[in-house]
Amino acid sequence: MARRTQVTARQARLGAELRKLREAAGLKGREAAALLGTDSAQMSQIEFGTAGVSEARVRQLAAHYSCTDAELIGALVDMATDRTRGWWEEYRGLLPSSFLDLAELEHHGAYRLDVEFLHVPGLFQTEDYARAVFSYRVPELPYADLELRVRHRTARKAIIRGPSPVPYTAVIHEAALRIRACDRAAMRAQLIRILEFAAEGHITVRVIPFDLDRFAGATNAMMYVGGVVPKLDTALRDGPQGAGFIDSEAQLGAFRTLFRKVESVSLEPDPSRDFIHRLAKEL
Repeated sequence: MARRTQVTARQARLGAELRKLREAAGLKGREAAALLGTDSAQMSQIEFGTAGVSEARVRQLAAHYSCTDAELIGALVDMATDRTRGWWEEYRGLLPSSFLDLAELEHHGAYRLDVEFLHVPGLFQTEDYARAVFSYRVPELPYADLELRVRHRTARKAIIRGPSPVPYTAVIHEAALRIRACDRAAMRAQLIRILEFAAEGHITVRVIPFDLDRFAGATNAMMYVGGVVPKLDTALRDGPQGAGFIDSEAQLGAFRTLFRKVESVSLEPDPSRDFIHRLAKEL
């Protein structure tokens, strides 16, 4: 296969997972390459995602690596053979690649978890709210670039409002609900939008109030996308230029523990909806 000039996060993740399997089997790259009848350079390209890999080769490698996890192997085969060109492709060359990688990751995810302390979660944001957030970027974005980001963020809602929505749990601190990223009317509309989402059966919204005693977890904002198998889960750290992807098993375990800790101290869904409704009435 021809060498890729651009590697998506999904392609890089496939290569990384194949490398993990090889390392777990105690094989060096050149040894794995010999088993495939290729050379070390080609093997390196596969593991870095710069070269594609066929279903047959994925299954051949899994067998050589003594991997018996049929679900994982099937998921890796899907990643290797997937030719999806989703809606995010219209933004290629217009937005940083991390924006597209995030949309693709969400598209293939099985569920989504968010914890936010200062901003309303991106999947809940109205256009006015998202525009206000992106407008605060330094240096300021040209109007056309800002509107591209708003459109992209709005389109990402397909994973929770499309024909096959995924389960989604968002834990939001009261600070994020009170900070007026936009004007009073737009903020009221934003809170109402969250309540509309919270009424959906596959969406759970929980609130952490200011008056919670002994809460020291306010630095643990996170996004977490569940893979089709747990080994393909991904945690994300958001930033002005897009999200950074985290896939090591140790770190994923830490993120899952952090989420459970934050979730356990938040209000139950019904009191959370009442809380947000009260804040909306105050505006």
